[in-house]
Amino acid sequence: MRVNNRHVSFYYEPDEDMGRIEIDPKKTALLVIDMQNVFVSRPSGEHLTGKEKANWERWQPFYDKIENVVIPNNKKLLNLFREKKIEVTFAKITSQKKDGRDRSLDQKATGFNELLLPIGSKEGEIIDELKPIEDEIVVMKTTDSALTGTNYRLMLNNMGIDTVIVTGVFTDQCVSCTVRSLADESFKVYLIEDACMAATEKIQNNELEILNNIYCHVINTQELCEVLETI
Repeated sequence: MRVNNRHVSFYYEPDEDMGRIEIDPKKTALLVIDMQNVFVSRPSGEHLTGKEKANWERWQPFYDKIENVVIPNNKKLLNLFREKKIEVTFAKITSQKKDGRDRSLDQKATGFNELLLPIGSKEGEIIDELKPIEDEIVVMKTTDSALTGTNYRLMLNNMGIDTVIVTGVFTDQCVSCTVRSLADESFKVYLIEDACMAATEKIQNNELEILNNIYCHVINTQELCEVLETI
């Protein structure tokens, strides 16, 4: 069953039934995934040459979207969830060992996915604009999924939470893995399409279509806020 007509995959094209967004604030948590300096803070383009400059330039649309859309929408949601006293949680990639021996295989891989973000590293911190406040859960993971490598699922169950609102980066990687894990663990999941982002709009839209209506409902910030404002 859909809640809107966006990002509808082949599987759900024949399904004309339309449901609605249902949020019980006592059983809901916001999960902000990997909004860390290393991923969403725009690097300087100074003193770059050749391939480095070309690579920097091809990432600029991503940082534009992050700065102009994703961060503002996450801030809006954080403010509203805190105002409504709905649970706010975060996940971030952080290794317990300084040399990263505790990382999962995908984070030890070479290339873009190779990550070493030990505890206390500035690059691994959540950006100041979205910084957690007192009494908000922050899980540290060395996996893509926020459930697989942490006790996040157990904490949600202990708090009586059955619905998770997901935002963050990257939509096709850690966000997708977490959404799928949550769905497999029988949580209801809403993914906020304009508060998450993949490296490109093409990847973003492809992943939203894949996830939508099967593992989650893809909605936008305005749609969620309209529901929360009535609570």
